[in-house]
Amino acid sequence: MKKTAISIMSILMLAALPVQAQQQRNASVPSFADAVEDFRPNLTNQPGKQYPMVNSQGAVRVQLRAPGATSVQLDLGRRYEMTKDENGVWTGTSAPQDVGFHYYQLIVDGTAMPDPGTVSFFGAGRWGSGIEIPSEDMDFWQVKDVPQGSIVEKYYWSKATQSMRHCYVYLPNEYDRNPGKKYPVLYLQHGNAENEYGWSVQGHTGQIMDNLIAQKKAVPFIIVMDYGQGQNIHLVGEYAPEPQPQQQGGRGASNDAFQVVLMTDIIPMIEKEFRVYTDAAHRGMAGLSMGGGQTRRITLANPTKFGYVGMFSGGTISPEDVQGAEGFQKTAKLVFMSSGSKENPRVMEAADALNKMGVKAVGYISEGTAHEWHTWRRSLYEFAQLIFK
Repeated sequence: MKKTAISIMSILMLAALPVQAQQQRNASVPSFADAVEDFRPNLTNQPGKQYPMVNSQGAVRVQLRAPGATSVQLDLGRRYEMTKDENGVWTGTSAPQDVGFHYYQLIVDGTAMPDPGTVSFFGAGRWGSGIEIPSEDMDFWQVKDVPQGSIVEKYYWSKATQSMRHCYVYLPNEYDRNPGKKYPVLYLQHGNAENEYGWSVQGHTGQIMDNLIAQKKAVPFIIVMDYGQGQNIHLVGEYAPEPQPQQQGGRGASNDAFQVVLMTDIIPMIEKEFRVYTDAAHRGMAGLSMGGGQTRRITLANPTKFGYVGMFSGGTISPEDVQGAEGFQKTAKLVFMSSGSKENPRVMEAADALNKMGVKAVGYISEGTAHEWHTWRRSLYEFAQLIFK
């Protein structure tokens, strides 16, 4: 009984965390007063736009001309009050941010809007603003004078949803020049409230791969980036899940809907339309955050289908998981688990446990980063050098 009471209390405390986090996020604070005045225009700015800016501390400064507004806030992790000058221009400065890419928005008289100074990104469930806090190791995802691969936009018919779906496919530079060659393939998933654009836009997948291949640190392989938000994937006909008692609308969305689409539609389409190997030794799956969790579930549920498994801030695989997935231990050539150092990672211990049972595993910690894109870019950079060799 005592143990049960403690468990119930823990659940109640965990349930309160999102509310507390949202309250903290919505509690506005003054602009960062001790900012070093060496601000520079950001990498994500629209051409010719000076704002937003970032300084050497990682603080963000934004401006918005809105003379009729009575209140403007910068919403970046938490809300910062902005001040208006005599020309109706509002200015606000955030506290220093972790290196990497961050979504943000402006709150004008209570209405959220993108910053008109930036280009748009899809994240946090919306098309909106994003900002890059520079790091010392940005070189690995920059565009360089090396042979350039391509990101192909692919539409295809889904039997499982009875609708057209959409993905992006990275092809290495040599793909079109070697028409007789087949390639390994990695299925790479985005995180919660993101979409199939994320890995190529925020993640710079093409640049990471082009640079690695040019340096001969990675073998050429194809990467498939598809939409995986399960609650927005509606399976129909024979693929629809059985209705659950708590569901109001009967058959429809499922948390595991992406697994059905991946195995029924995406993999068969890729293996038909592109020159890829079709065996587990040349097939991998990886993902960030939610996509890492999907990778874990899907590879364990299909233990002889994927030779390479990557979870970036997306949980871990345990010896008990492996023991419950017949064929996984024999098929898996590598299990890669990563996390930002600010995420309270347990990936190194998890990798040690798998290695002790005979499953090759690698743990990687991205130093100085949290649950954001630079952690995941670094993770892909490390993972890509280990697979299909």
